[in-house]
Amino acid sequence: MVNQIVRYMEEGSDCESWREHRAKRADFMWLAKEGMLMAGTNGVQLWDTSFIVQALVETGLAEDEGNRESLLKAQRWLDQCQIRENPKHFESGYRQATKGAWPFSTKTQGYTVSDCTAEGLKGTLLLQEHLSYTPKLLDAQRLYDAVDVLLSMQNSSGGFASYEKIRATQLVELLNPAEVFGNIMTEYDYPECTTSVITGLSHFKKYYPNYRAAEISDTIRKAIKYLHSIQRPEGGWYGSWGICFTYATMFATESLSLVGESYRTSDHARRACEFLVSKQQKDGGWGETYKSCETGIYHQNPKSQVVHTSWAVLALMYAGYPHREPIEKAVRLVMSRQLPDGSWAQESIEGVFNKNVAIAYPNFKFSFTIWMLGRAHRYLETLEG
Repeated sequence: MVNQIVRYMEEGSDCESWREHRAKRADFMWLAKEGMLMAGTNGVQLWDTSFIVQALVETGLAEDEGNRESLLKAQRWLDQCQIRENPKHFESGYRQATKGAWPFSTKTQGYTVSDCTAEGLKGTLLLQEHLSYTPKLLDAQRLYDAVDVLLSMQNSSGGFASYEKIRATQLVELLNPAEVFGNIMTEYDYPECTTSVITGLSHFKKYYPNYRAAEISDTIRKAIKYLHSIQRPEGGWYGSWGICFTYATMFATESLSLVGESYRTSDHARRACEFLVSKQQKDGGWGETYKSCETGIYHQNPKSQVVHTSWAVLALMYAGYPHREPIEKAVRLVMSRQLPDGSWAQESIEGVFNKNVAIAYPNFKFSFTIWMLGRAHRYLETLEG
């Protein structure tokens, strides 16, 4: 918006730059029943697409004839969305490399995001390696490019930030001019970004075991050590990009499972499960509010949420939680909320950034519910009693 105003003041409305700004404005600002709304980005396309792809592949729904055309389209879109080049003068300008990365929304957005690159990589691998009908649209070199970006982003702590490595001391937060946003002046390590990278690299290693193998193993080892170090005493992980402990703990137990840590073998995984089960509500569901993100303390939502419930059950299943009752209760709760047309109603907000800015992810109520129910159907069959 600032750029648009400056262009208007300098060049007026009868110029190409003003017309281009006006065309793009609809991506960020629109009128709804609540009034004027504004988005922080031009959408969440990569983020949603990668999760929906993973949900359909991992539940077996991707092989259904009726879903094949949609997944072929998703594969083509992931192909087109990958950033294929670095910015000009990116090294001298202290920019993060972008060649091989995926953005948060579209290729137009143009900047690297660590977890989006990892989830885009995982989604692409699942489409290309797990399905019987998909072509190999991304060759090995393009997958190597994605891995190169991820390996370049690990911080000395072992963790990963969002857009680039940490390049400044936290003292620069003293210059933060924002009244709304916290922790915006430099990068920080985030458990969700770290866990997505662990997951993406672990899946890549299965299919390409010889490419930078030692570096990938060392990166994962350091990231797991970081993940262990930031687990809260009560067993959860604080989430900075979703609400909140439920969200981050789901990603954490998935990553731990990929290095062999489960409820039976790992104190970290076991404490995570016990933490989540302690927060299950009487109706079988889970629900958190954004106040958890503000305060750093788990805040129960007065009503359970299908998205939070799905995250919690996925976390328990990733960890190999051996008791079926909490999972069965949660499955029944999510199934009971399904509407006649197959959808779920929008409930409380699911996302957040910079501690107190809430983000709506309307597709989460589809991707994660389907993902959880599909996995739970098979998982419960493996449990006794």
